Amino acid sequence: MKYLIYTIIFLAVVFIGISISELDFRDLLKGDSANALIVILTSLCVIVLMGIIMVSRSIAKKHN
Repeated sequence: MKYLIYTIIFLAVVFIGISISELDFRDLLKGDSANALIVILTSLCVIVLMGIIMVSRSIAKKHN
């Protein structure tokens, strides 16, 4: 499970990198830039959720 979480985090970081390259800073909310912003925000949410899962698993291990 640990490797799966790290793999998901890695993929989210890759998606962020790809999406940053597609941003048009002159017009962020139109076309591909809007899609790239959505992917960046979604990837950041995934990273936060995976962090929460990692913390909750470490707390569960200490509790048992």
